[in-house]
Formats: sequence, structure tokens, C-alpha cells
Amino acid sequence: MKKQWMLVRALSKTLTPASFTRSLCSSSTTTTTPTFALKNVTKSNFESALGDLRRLVRDADFVAVDLEMTGVTSAPWRESFEFDRFDIRYLKVKDSAEKFAVVQFGVCPFRWDHSKQSFVAHPHNFYIFPRKEIPVGGRSYEFLCQTTSIDFLARYQFDFNLCIQEGISYLSRGQEDDALRNLHSMYEDELRCNSREARDTPVVRIADVLFTERMKNRISEWRDGLLLNRNHRSETQEVSNDSPQQFQTIFFKMRPALLLNGFTSHQLRLIQLVIEKHYEDLVFVREKADTSSVHQLIVYVDSRNDRDLVMKEVKDGLHKEAEMKIKAAVGFRHVIDLLSSEQKLIVGHNCFLDIAHIYSKFLGPLPSTAEEYVSSVNKYFPYIIDTKILLNANDMHLPLMKKSSTSLSRAFSLLCPEIASSVQGPGLGLKPRVKVEVQVDDMRSLNWNSGAKHEAGYDAFMTGCVFAQACSHLGYDFKLYSPSTNLANDEKLQKHINLLYLSWINGDIIDLRTGKRTAESAYSNNLKIRYPRIVFQNIALIWGFLPKIKAREIRECITKVFGLNSVSSVYHLDETAVFVQFSKAELVTDFLQLKETLERNNDPISVLHPLSKLLEGGNTHAATYESYKRICGSPISEVLFADQAEAMRIKWKTESLESNREVETQENEMAAFPNTSNRSESGKINRIIDNLACGHIQDDEATDSSYTCEAQLSK
Repeated sequence: MKKQWMLVRALSKTLTPASFTRSLCSSSTTTTTPTFALKNVTKSNFESALGDLRRLVRDADFVAVDLEMTGVTSAPWRESFEFDRFDIRYLKVKDSAEKFAVVQFGVCPFRWDHSKQSFVAHPHNFYIFPRKEIPVGGRSYEFLCQTTSIDFLARYQFDFNLCIQEGISYLSRGQEDDALRNLHSMYEDELRCNSREARDTPVVRIADVLFTERMKNRISEWRDGLLLNRNHRSETQEVSNDSPQQFQTIFFKMRPALLLNGFTSHQLRLIQLVIEKHYEDLVFVREKADTSSVHQLIVYVDSRNDRDLVMKEVKDGLHKEAEMKIKAAVGFRHVIDLLSSEQKLIVGHNCFLDIAHIYSKFLGPLPSTAEEYVSSVNKYFPYIIDTKILLNANDMHLPLMKKSSTSLSRAFSLLCPEIASSVQGPGLGLKPRVKVEVQVDDMRSLNWNSGAKHEAGYDAFMTGCVFAQACSHLGYDFKLYSPSTNLANDEKLQKHINLLYLSWINGDIIDLRTGKRTAESAYSNNLKIRYPRIVFQNIALIWGFLPKIKAREIRECITKVFGLNSVSSVYHLDETAVFVQFSKAELVTDFLQLKETLERNNDPISVLHPLSKLLEGGNTHAATYESYKRICGSPISEVLFADQAEAMRIKWKTESLESNREVETQENEMAAFPNTSNRSESGKINRIIDNLACGHIQDDEATDSSYTCEAQLSK
């Protein structure tokens, strides 16, 4: 499902008008459009579907993917803003991927059929749910839900019962390693601790003493019977006529054993204590009979070596059992492993968040920085292509799709009007150059109606169709395509592969092969930047002011002190916080120092100062842009930014130029603050206050507030 970043992802997808949606679902002409559902996969048919998918992916030329999530942003200020630097953008994506669940995963392999000169698509719609399958330590999975996302899914008939009850569970690679290690450790510790636990069991009560003596007599009687009859291979019968069902002679790994039934855990520890103290040729063993029961056995061994062999066999059995449990719990991650191992070209649409979810859910914890993340992603998926990159690389597409309309559904309606329906809508856009047939099990059709929209499997299908058409418009002729050729290595596509949008509104693109960020490129040159150029070291973050104060008033307060041209723009994060971009970096420090001085001094000059309106209420805080990064990197997500900063105990402060940590220098906006003057900061503040006292202050009415609207990203 493709979405706008600023809004809830599920809701922000550009919705196809109802009339167009109906035209895709049913024909208004006499032509009959075959209708059959895409392949829905749950845990009941996962194993068989996975077997088929292995073959389909192996034979595919590329695989399109798409995800449905339970939400996108854990707080309004975590939405994507114009003033988000690329490293902050990654932190927001990281927060989203870590806090929300994926409930549907669309996988659609595409294979070129030379005989029919068309692609054959195999759309799969996997329901997944993070169920805890292995009872080994830790808490159950937890995730957030945004009501708007859940409401959107419900309106498009998403089956939540099916997802929760039949959704395929999964473990990431990291979780699998931890689970194996913990399971093995638990069982090995149990084996090591069994005897120690028995030795540590106190026998002080009269009842315990009598019980241990009675057990000693019974076990001795059973053992002596074994020794008397060992040459005749006869089984020893239950000893004594007291509760015979508690003792049953069986064979355990070709050795005679006494199966203990009906004893309490305390009694079993006492029996184990008897074995440890009095018998060298007997060993106490716990064996798992099935998922819900454990057998307690006394096994006869011929020697110490035989004892060690028995324990090794028990341990090996537990090891195998643990591996089988882990393999079963890996679940849907087998699909991710398949895509990674086959190293096919993975196609998504505006898929930076999708890839982050895939990494977080199925590979391991997301790295702390964007550079580490992209480097690691490239190891698992060396070929990823974003159809949004292709759409903005081709000048032929841009007149048809404005920047705000490059959503998946819009691109599909323009480039592929005949693929999913036999109906041609007048004026829908470019004529498809590549045919795509759909095959689900034994059903195959060139004009296909799935009967369902806004599902991950169908969106993956649309993504693949858009990719095929976009490639054709870029000059790629699939009729000349050889099956032996890896599509990911084609020269025409090479310059577009492994480039993902970090920020659509800023045109920030990151190269997964190098980790380098590209701010100026053929793609970003096609974007119309609506705002003044952002220089991040010129930005001050202000929060906690009274809600009644608007961006225009904040601008007026500051420009009255520092000059009309001192502020480039004021931008709201939410009603409690703004970014103020100054015209010069040193003005950020001047502002922070002045604010500190005014709040420290409680005199008439401070009360009458133009900034007093901004400081009203006593809760206004301010800091440099780097504090914003620290706040975005926190796992805390309060609804209001001011509450978030308070929860992190970040108060306003002035960071000296010398102590301000070096900022990454990928671009000019990433440079560290320059030292622009040798004058003391206190001297600057004193001169400002002196000018105020003498009436030498600019009183320009800044009626043109330059705070900007929230940036919108379209998926």
C-alpha cells in the first residue's frame, strides 16, 4: 500500500475515484473480464505456498513487494517535515518501523514469457502477525496502532480476525539466533542443574525421610530384578502392591528404564536425590514426550561411559527438538530469506519505509545511523529499485503526474489502464507498451480483475506493472530481453538501482551501494522546491510557548530584536514547537544567549523586551538543531513535542561554539558552526539591551509570516 508520509501511510495513498475503481472491478462493455482472487496465504497454507513461491522467485526476472502496516507515526511531530535533515528523516523512519506492525506483505514475482511476449505475474498476499511461538523468556510482542490506519484497512474489508488467528508468525534472524541460544542454554542448564537441584533438596521432614526410604527400597527392588533377569531379557514387573501405576518398566534408547507417574515435583526431586546418592548404575532423566508433557525416567546404565552416552543422547534429542521449534517459528521470514538468497531485483514504490520494516521485522535491530543502515541493507538485498525514482527520472511522465500525484494508484491508472481491466478509460494516460498476464494457481488471464483493492498483494502487483511500463518508456525493450540476462545488471537500469528517497519533499536520495546522500540530481532537479534553502546550522528549535502564539508573532518578536531580515522562515512542528531559521548561524547563538539573559534577569527591561511575549508563561525552551536530533532518536513518543522534550529532560540551553559537537559535513548544511567573531557573547547581549533601553530597536511589522505548511509526501 502506497501512502503519503505526512499523513497516516494507509490513508495518504492517493485514492482512485470510485468510478475508476468500479471500472477496474467490472466491465461496462460486453467483454467479460475474468475474476479470480489473488493468492491469499495464511499459516494453514503457508508451507505449500512457500514451496510454490520458491520456484516462482527462482524463475522470476524481478519481484515486486508492498506492505500494509498498523500505522506510520507515533506522534504528530514525528511526521516528515521540510526541516528534517536526512539523518533525522532516518530516525523517524526507524521509530515507525520499530513501533508499528506489518499485517500484510505482498510479494509478486514477474517472469517474462517469450512465447507470449508478456510478463506473467504471480501476486501473493501474506497475512502475518507477530505471534510469540517460542516460550523462551522475554515479553510478548507489542506494537502500536493508529486509528486512522486501522479504520482505512477496515473500510477496505481487511480481515482482522483472519490476520490475528491465521496470520503467519515470524522471527528475525537476530531473534532466531537468540532463541536457539536461549533454548539450548535452558535445556543444558536444566540437565546440569537437575542433580544439583536434587542435592540441594533438604530432607528434614519425617514424611520426606519415610518417602525417600520407601523409594530407595522400591528402586533397589527394581534394579535387583533387572540384574537377576538381564540375561533372560525379561522385564521386571511393578514392585510392591502399593500404587503400581506409579512405576512402569519400559525401554529408553535400548536400555531398561522405570517410568515414574503421578509424583509431585517435590517427590521427583527426592527420588532424584536417592538416585544421585545411592546408585552409580542408574541415572535420572527428564524426556519431553510431546509439546505438553514430560516423562520422568530412571534409566539403567552399564557404566559411567554409558551414563555419559545416555545424557548426550538426551541432549542431542533436545537440541533437535529446539531446532525444529525454531524452524517452525521462523515462519514468514523464510520468504525474506528466499528473496535475499535469490538476489533478484526487488521493486517497491517509495519504499524506504517498507525496506526499514523488512529489516526491523526480519533481519535484526535497525542500526542507529542511516549510513550503517544502508550498508547493511545492501548486504541482504543488493538490487532494489524504487518506481518513484523511475517516474521522476523520465520527463515523459512528469507532465502527466504532478509532484503531488506520483502515488502508486495514480501511476498505475496512467501507465497501466488496460492491464487489470479490459475497459479503456478515455484519457487515462499513456498506452501500455508491455503486456502483463496474471496467474494464480491454475487460473491465468491477460485482463484480470482481482475483486479486491488496497491489499498488499494487489499493490505489489500494481508496483510491478508500473515498473515494467516505466522501463519501457525509458527505452528498455523486453522483446529483446534474454532470460539468461540479470535484469538488475542492465545498463539502462543501473543508474536507477539502489537509489531510495530519504526525503521526497527535499529530494534527498541515498545510494544503498555507497551510503552517500545525493541532494542535487536529475531527480531533485525535477522537484520544485517551495521554500527557501534550508541551512540546518542556522536553525533554532523553540518549544513550550503559549499555544495562542502563532508563527507570525514569533517572527515579529525575533525580527524586532535582530532585524527584519534576520529570520528566513518559521515552521511549526506542532502547536507547542517551531523551527526558526535565521539568516546567519551566529544569530542562533545570539538568540539563545539573549533568551538566557532575559530569563535570568527579572528587571523592567526584560519585561518590556520584544521577546517577552515569546517567553510568557515561563516554560519556553530553546536549543540548537542537534537537540532536535537527540529528541527524534529517543524511543519515547509523547503526543506534543514540548512534553517529549520534558520527558527527556531537555531544557533550553545555549551551546557554546567550542562545546557544540562536530556535525557531519556531507553538505554545507551539515557543517559545524563557524567562529565568526572574537567579541565576547556577553558584550553582544549587553549592547542589545543597551540599544533597547535607548529606544534603538527596529519596530518593523513583519506581516508576512513565512512559516510553511507541513510537507506532504505522496506514495
